[in-house]
Amino acid sequence: AGSCARQSAKGVIVHRYRLMGPLALGLCLLETTGCAPQSPRTASQAQAPGIAPGLARVWVLRQSDPQNGNVEAAAPMVFANGAPVGRSPADTVFYRDFAAGTYTFTVEPYGGLPTGQADTVSLAAGTQNYLQVQWIASWQFGYPEATWSDKPNTFGVLTMSPELARDYIATMTYLGQS
Repeated sequence: AGSCARQSAKGVIVHRYRLMGPLALGLCLLETTGCAPQSPRTASQAQAPGIAPGLARVWVLRQSDPQNGNVEAAAPMVFANGAPVGRSPADTVFYRDFAAGTYTFTVEPYGGLPTGQADTVSLAAGTQNYLQVQWIASWQFGYPEATWSDKPNTFGVLTMSPELARDYIATMTYLGQS
């Protein structure tokens, strides 16, 4: 009888905990769905409002660069005539509207290597212009070739063709207006 009581007590215990496994699994699944990465907002130029009269639109995009993974985490600031425009994280696009005129665009150097690299663009009212922030090897500016320990590679900002830019924009995360 003592043996049967133990078995029946064990049976009750097993029966009581039999529901705990599925319950715990359900709670874990609920928890992880909240932590799952959200789908990025892919960019479309149709998302942006029309360009106001007298203004020109500049799209700034930065492609992902898996070969140079260390710079993936950098989000360099883009400048127009020395004034900050916005940060450019990898695989993103944003736009800014400017009054018609001539602007010199630069980008914050990575690793403190000043290059003097700039792109001067004449903006006409009603136009859309495209700039890409791109990682640039230090030797392209006359500096010794970089190693991973001294990190003197940097960023540059370059004009991009509208056709190529539109193809890339559709695959990037849209940040809106900066």
